[in-house]
Amino acid sequence: MRAIERAAIDAVATENERVHVYTHLSHLYPQGASVYTTFVYRLAGSFDADLARWRRMKTAVSEAIVASGGTISHQHGVGLDHAPWLAHEKGGLGMDLLRSVFRQADPDGRMNPGKLLAP
Repeated sequence: MRAIERAAIDAVATENERVHVYTHLSHLYPQGASVYTTFVYRLAGSFDADLARWRRMKTAVSEAIVASGGTISHQHGVGLDHAPWLAHEKGGLGMDLLRSVFRQADPDGRMNPGKLLAP
């Protein structure tokens, strides 16, 4: 959890900004727990600047999660925002399996192409 929090703090520190980060454990399982983290930070003042700040934090935090051996999907799966880290979670065999399923179930690539797996 500290790596996640530190990644968010460091991501905005370059702008001389601060972020309040708090984390709690949820969905406890024999294998571990889900880590839920909330980030509170000031808006930069423009949509583009706010989006850039969020992307820096999102990327830094996601990298910290996969570097620590965690998964960023939990029960929600991997969507467009998390797709860059899908291979870290699934591994080579898992990615091959997903590609195979897509080829069999959607041979023409019509069902939301390019969203989960890069073409």
